[in-house]
Amino acid sequence: MNDLIPLSQAHCIARKGIDHRLTEARVRELLPQVPGWQCVEDGHALSRTFTFPDYYQTIAFVNALAWMANREDHHPDLSVHYDRCVVRYSTHDVGGLSENDFICAAKAGVLVDDTR
Repeated sequence: MNDLIPLSQAHCIARKGIDHRLTEARVRELLPQVPGWQCVEDGHALSRTFTFPDYYQTIAFVNALAWMANREDHHPDLSVHYDRCVVRYSTHDVGGLSENDFICAAKAGVLVDDTR
């Protein structure tokens, strides 16, 4: 990925095999670019809880996230509740985190306007 392109404007590409798994150093470089996200599962996944005032807004976010995930062909694990959605990204085909996870995390942040 070209570091001059913001993650939220990049697009996912198919990544298979361990060669595409990010190193710990690269994860540390990219993490500040996705505010609110944290590494979980010993650095094998990214997770963030998005909170909303009500169920309607939670589901609106889930629907927008599903549209984006389909477009990027990179799908998160979701845990949906009345006023929140826990989003978890990991690239199963590489056995951990790939650049696709950070791209989609950044795009998810844009959906809720991370400048708030």
